[in-house]
Amino acid sequence: MKEKNNLFYKMGIDLGGSHIAIGVVDSNGKILEKIEKRLNGIITKEVKRVIEETIIESFNKFKEEYKIIEIGIAIPGTVTKDVVVKSVNLGLQNYKIIEELQKKINIPIKIRNDAKCAAIAESTYGSLKKYERALFLTLGTGIGGAVIIDNKLLNTGNLPGCEIGHMVIEKNGIECNCGRRGCFERYASMKAFKNNLRKALGYTEEVSGKELLAIMKNTRKKDENYKIIEKVKKEYIEYLGLGIANLVNIFEPEAIGIGGSFVYFGEVLLEDLKEEFDSKNLLFNPRKDINIQTAVLGNEAGIIGAVL
Repeated sequence: MKEKNNLFYKMGIDLGGSHIAIGVVDSNGKILEKIEKRLNGIITKEVKRVIEETIIESFNKFKEEYKIIEIGIAIPGTVTKDVVVKSVNLGLQNYKIIEELQKKINIPIKIRNDAKCAAIAESTYGSLKKYERALFLTLGTGIGGAVIIDNKLLNTGNLPGCEIGHMVIEKNGIECNCGRRGCFERYASMKAFKNNLRKALGYTEEVSGKELLAIMKNTRKKDENYKIIEKVKKEYIEYLGLGIANLVNIFEPEAIGIGGSFVYFGEVLLEDLKEEFDSKNLLFNPRKDINIQTAVLGNEAGIIGAVL
């Protein structure tokens, strides 16, 4: 068991709409070891079992080498201090996850909304640590969000709030998993972008995000797919820019951080997003430039923030 210099460790868990990532985190926010498992294709009624088994197995593995003193879980959706009220992208409702896990794990466990966890990590160790006021968005299966004011998460009371992904940007638009129509995440999540790109190019879901990124990077203006890709990208950037502009107009942040799988596509999307603000009158209070950055902690921000 690793207890060098009497050090102790925490286990951070990031539950996404399509995966679960679990890591051992030291006191400096560094992930020492990590396990990942895909959740794609698992039917809703089996999700709880798979989540619990994966967490318990990972804890049992890690505790052989590390003195784990606490577990933190980042979960998409509405989360109280001990219950997942609802997570539409995981199909969970009124899920007493801590109660179930503590039947097998006898150390403190805490849960928090995943976007809030990632925002805390980026504000503490990452791209937002220089700013007192910031917005953070996680773009993945859905869109999560957090607001940092005076270096602290905006306090919304008993419920986490800041459900940025469910801000309606298209009246009578596409139906969302939450039951409403026209939600931001149905147009500007990375899942929406990748699905739209696959459809436009005639690909199936078997073509991975990594493969789509390679296609985008390697397609030249002379290639027949260039205009198709640019059209999908332009529409996506318009929706993403609209949603972010609405938030900037409300909170006037010093910086906007974007995490989730958008980070991997940052090299082909970020400059276009900035240009969207430069070329259009999106902001109520004009700015010389819009400070948008990708998360430097990448998809590990949720794991780190879960234990902070």
